[in-house]
Amino acid sequence: MRVQRISKAVAVGAALALALTACAPGGGNAPSESATTSASGSGTNTVEPANSGRADLGEVTTKDDEIKVTVGAPEFIGYNSYTPQTYSTYNSAITERVLSGFSYFGTDGKIYANDDMVTYEKVSDDPLTIKYTINPDAKWSDGTQITTADAVLAWSFQNANLKNAKGKQLFDSVSADLGDTVPKGPEGAADSKEFTVTFKNPDPDWQIQTWIDTPAHIVAKQGGMSTAEFVDAARAGDAEALTKAAEFWNTGWTTKPGTLPDAELIPSSGPYKLKSWAAGQSVTLEANENYYGTPPATKTLTFRFVDDGAMVQALQNKDLDVINPQPTVDTLAQLKALGDAVNIQQGDTMTWEHLDFNFRDKAAFKDSLELRQAFAMCVPRQEIVDNLIVPLNPEAKVLNAREVFPFQDSYDEVVGASYDGRYDAVDIAGAKKILEEQDAVGTKVRIGYSAPNPRRTDEVAMIKSSCDQAGFEVVDAGDPKFFAPGGTQERGDYDVALFAWAGSGQITSGQNIYASGKPQNYGQYSNKDVDAAWERLATSMDPAVHLTETKNIEKLLWDDLFGIPVFAHPGLSASSADIKNVRHTATQSQIVWNAEQWVRAE
Repeated sequence: MRVQRISKAVAVGAALALALTACAPGGGNAPSESATTSASGSGTNTVEPANSGRADLGEVTTKDDEIKVTVGAPEFIGYNSYTPQTYSTYNSAITERVLSGFSYFGTDGKIYANDDMVTYEKVSDDPLTIKYTINPDAKWSDGTQITTADAVLAWSFQNANLKNAKGKQLFDSVSADLGDTVPKGPEGAADSKEFTVTFKNPDPDWQIQTWIDTPAHIVAKQGGMSTAEFVDAARAGDAEALTKAAEFWNTGWTTKPGTLPDAELIPSSGPYKLKSWAAGQSVTLEANENYYGTPPATKTLTFRFVDDGAMVQALQNKDLDVINPQPTVDTLAQLKALGDAVNIQQGDTMTWEHLDFNFRDKAAFKDSLELRQAFAMCVPRQEIVDNLIVPLNPEAKVLNAREVFPFQDSYDEVVGASYDGRYDAVDIAGAKKILEEQDAVGTKVRIGYSAPNPRRTDEVAMIKSSCDQAGFEVVDAGDPKFFAPGGTQERGDYDVALFAWAGSGQITSGQNIYASGKPQNYGQYSNKDVDAAWERLATSMDPAVHLTETKNIEKLLWDDLFGIPVFAHPGLSASSADIKNVRHTATQSQIVWNAEQWVRAE
């Protein structure tokens, strides 16, 4: 489960995808029922699901078999998925099988409790107070009980008020505001199975707040203290006492590719545990024999690192059982050509392509709204959608919002209030006039993205063909290390970033992308009015307020040109016909969201 303030939209690229969510503030916690999903063929499930959550499979006996899947990851990054270097849809696809959360997203973004681990109830609205009760049998795979201490660790690594001697956040986490959101943290004995949290303000996303992830007993031991001592230090705000533990949390699980940390350092709280890692090839998970919930249907789950272009052939050759390629016309045609040998899953997704301007020093568009407007005028969004997306989804349209999707009920209302259509049609003459007036003809525009990615390469080529006519000099700055630590994005060595956020059912996720100083505001955009609107939205439980502020935010982002939305991604995955319970999801969790239920038919 991703953290609340972390946009549950994930930055999705061919090589690395950063996890985030921006989801439907105007439409509540889930997309409207017009969000469609489908799975070709009949009898694709062992038990038909009653809703958009995991199906109740009844009594499950783990089958001694292996299912091989790829989500396109170039490499596994690490056990801890909450650092800026590891927070990725690709990485989370693996770690969420190993490190379970208190809740999860169904296929349509609806929020479900993880009943295997926890039950929770709202005990007060003013102040918002939630009581959590952890399953008495819930334990880490090393036998250590899952307790309130683990929730205190989750609160600590998302607490920006814990600072090191240099004044920086002690835990290098992508989420930073839980210390302010829940000032007292989890209240309950460290070794208890029950705890209560009291929110400072109303929180519309309280159900998906992260209260469990990495193991507190491991972090405490590596920090030279007992678990109880760690909890006491965290609650006292004693950053000095926590320094060694935080250093381990930040880097102690980071190893060179192909080398897993020692087994005693990486216990599992989920249905699978990490077994092996072959650098550049695969990560293998095996069933957690000490799992306290419904056991996984299949003993071994192997994630292979396969490029999009090779996935269909690997599926045909049975080198893979489930694939999650980037949707392209060619890929869909290749899958259809396999006939009854495969099941194809298609549907709407809460993932959207966008061009984000860089507002850092030396970036071409940093101080010029006029140049940003000129660029927006020449980007051929309709051509991109018509050529690359419509063949996959005939209903696809240019996306004119960031916080709502065309398949959601509030989309037309939000767009009508925030955007006047000025960038719908390409206007080369208008863009050229601005460049001439600004004495900016020849301005170089480096479009950065995670390469290789054929579709994004095509997008950049279309933009270059159009915008060069207006007087820009567009440069394809695709780079395999664009999102890597120390890479192009982190250095700010680009003018426009081309990637996608993969969303889920979160209401306030976009705050982490668009508000000043937030971890996922990569281009360092800042607008006090946007910040204020997000604060109003994020501290209200009223859907009417969410809708009003979404309109305000969208209008401000259009007027300022934070960036340019392009399209919502169509979803496409496929599985061998003998693999059951593979279900499409619209959310960032990807096709593996219920992988513990996959099983090969007899």
